[in-house]
Amino acid sequence: MSQQEFDLIIIGSGPAGYVGAVKASQLGLKTAIVEKDKTLGGTCLNVGCIPSKALLESSEHFLQANHALSEHGVELKGVSLNLDNLMKRKNKVVKELTDGVDYLMNKNKVEKLSGWGEIISANEVQVTQGKDKKVYKTKNIMLATGSVPNSLPGLEYNGTTIVSSNEAIALPKVPKRFLVIGAGAIGLEMASVWSRLGSDVTVIEYADKICGPMDKGMSKRVLGVLKKQGLKFVMSAKVTGAKTSKSGVELSYENLKDNSAQTIEGDVVLVAAGRIPFSENLGLEKMGIEKDPRGFVIVDKHFRTKHPNIYAVGDLIPGPMLAHKAEEEAVAVAEIIAGQSGHVNYLTVPSIIYTDPEVASVGYTEEELKAQNIPYKAGSFPFSANGRAKAIGNTDGQVKILAHKESDQILGAHIFGPRAGDLLSEVVVCMEFGGSAEDLARSFHAHPTLSEVVREAALNVDKLARQM
Repeated sequence: MSQQEFDLIIIGSGPAGYVGAVKASQLGLKTAIVEKDKTLGGTCLNVGCIPSKALLESSEHFLQANHALSEHGVELKGVSLNLDNLMKRKNKVVKELTDGVDYLMNKNKVEKLSGWGEIISANEVQVTQGKDKKVYKTKNIMLATGSVPNSLPGLEYNGTTIVSSNEAIALPKVPKRFLVIGAGAIGLEMASVWSRLGSDVTVIEYADKICGPMDKGMSKRVLGVLKKQGLKFVMSAKVTGAKTSKSGVELSYENLKDNSAQTIEGDVVLVAAGRIPFSENLGLEKMGIEKDPRGFVIVDKHFRTKHPNIYAVGDLIPGPMLAHKAEEEAVAVAEIIAGQSGHVNYLTVPSIIYTDPEVASVGYTEEELKAQNIPYKAGSFPFSANGRAKAIGNTDGQVKILAHKESDQILGAHIFGPRAGDLLSEVVVCMEFGGSAEDLARSFHAHPTLSEVVREAALNVDKLARQM
């Protein structure tokens, strides 16, 4: 039994784990990271954010080659899909990034411990690899084990016809009929990928809107554009069961508007009904570490469990299940352990859905401001009036800026349009500094760029937009 001692052991090597490990090492803490899988990087790098974005990019190229390049004077004939090569590229992107995480651990002298990590005391972590068990002493422990796909009753995953996002990024062939349960980020992104590659896609959503908690007006715009792209939607529908056969899957669902029973058939069904914390078999129960009814670990405002030296971050605790949110929490914990003032501003956590166009959001929605009786003013501006958007041929969508009615401080921003995720960053920075809509409106934005739409929306908070 090893008695090697660390200042911090992190269980989980996803974005929270590896970013937290780098920061802790930079702050002079002797750090180790425990990972049960063969490669570092967690869900995000291996089967989540990165491979899905690689597929989105490749599928968009395929769509452009088939339908849009002729408008630019590029004539192509006999365009066909090589799914094997598309998947090979995705896998190459993933490998390069996971190898990069491994390099970061070595560069920052973070000890890598392979196996299943379990807390056995407030200062000990047991790592199990096969029959081999080793115990490591540590002053602090950070739980960063992330989340796993949520399942639905009667729709158990079989990996072939009823799949999670893990399998949806690696289907061996293009399904003729692809059914998606859930119209959040994962559902819409995977629906977009397989629709572009040739599937007949139907998205089934329990709510009466798509895009989860994002701005209602923007969600409506996104729905309209996705329908034009060929995606079909069944809204206000509760999936009640599934029958599998050699020919595919028959889903049963209840129409919540009239309580009627309906069925729909598909070759592959993606269950994209959210994710749940991966908090089992970590030793939490033995340590008396509490979880809420949904499985989230209960922590205080400094990310501490009932044991002041055991922390939890990322998808394990309440809040948006986003890689960048997890990273910032892990950095904050490393700073707290090092005696600094680690802090996360949750109002400025951005959310992005990588459809085409993208939809991105930060801060409050209008619905939230109204519910909290916060006085606000709104300014919006369309991409259809922007020169750069016209030049690239992507003019759907708009930017909306929300500011306090009295102070003009920016309270939120919602963008549906080309490269919305990139455009949102300047608003995030402005909000972090407590900036106003006027601050954003008075800042230079190069012409012609997509970012000018953001400026015009900020100007339009006071009805001063200049470009049309």
